[in-house]
Amino acid sequence: MASVKHPGNPGWTGHHTAQCMARTQQETPATGANLPHSGPEENLDAPSIVNPNSNMTTRELQEYWRNEKGHWKHVKLLFEIASAHIEERKASKFVMYQIVVIQTGSFDSNKAVLERRYSDFEQLQKNLLKTFREEIEDVAFPKKRLMGNFTEEMICERKLAFKEYLSLLYTIRCVRRSREFIDFLTRPELREAFGCLRAGQYTKALDILTRVVPLQEKLTRHCPVAVVPALCAMLVCHRDLERPLEAFATGERALQRLQARESHRYYAPLLDAMARLAYALGKDFVSLQERLEETQLRKPATRGLTLKELTVREYLC
Repeated sequence: MASVKHPGNPGWTGHHTAQCMARTQQETPATGANLPHSGPEENLDAPSIVNPNSNMTTRELQEYWRNEKGHWKHVKLLFEIASAHIEERKASKFVMYQIVVIQTGSFDSNKAVLERRYSDFEQLQKNLLKTFREEIEDVAFPKKRLMGNFTEEMICERKLAFKEYLSLLYTIRCVRRSREFIDFLTRPELREAFGCLRAGQYTKALDILTRVVPLQEKLTRHCPVAVVPALCAMLVCHRDLERPLEAFATGERALQRLQARESHRYYAPLLDAMARLAYALGKDFVSLQERLEETQLRKPATRGLTLKELTVREYLC
């Protein structure tokens, strides 16, 4: 029987959850375990595991596995170095390369555009060599020269070399699924977005997340929960900008990726936030509240973090 309390009442206790629930499998990175890291710690090379204590119906479980099967279909991406330009900042001078990432096989309305400098590519290479030295031994990396790095000829040569470099790395399964590779393509933008969230710059944070999340989704189709922190950050931004409909829609996307993952640290805080949004929008909040209460009964604990308190702790460095 549903509780008589609702998210609009002072007696609502939905947020008294486990401290965001212990991470599933103590989610350590699939690769690069020795590297310092402050972002989400999802296992990027492991399938989602259904909780045996999940309260999903047979129909819901069937739908879940259909979605999982779809998520595991390999998304083919095309890498281009669209342009390059020289930047000068105080005592430093460097070339900034614009990378365009497009999904092949169909029209991609969410192509990703990002910028990286030579030192970023160089750091990626160093990180990959720590874990995948044998796998990438035949992948050529353009070496830095003592002179001539800023000539038009050299910049054009590097553009072609970096395109080939990223394309070859992507063909290696363990590399394209590695934290090192995914972080290279998404982490700077995610760090900036979460920094804006912490500063209360919700519109700017949303603008960045709207651009980077589609790429993150394409890179982590094998691990759908990896994008949950970013989706929850978008929910918080929409909600605090008084856009409850957009917040709720984004939360539904996040919940879909957490199906049968009730022990995930974002599960209870997300349910709590969604129940409150549903109540404010006149939607069915009872089912969300019941799911939250069932989760709490299985793993009672002291008050956990709210969704916002959890998201602002991501990407601190």
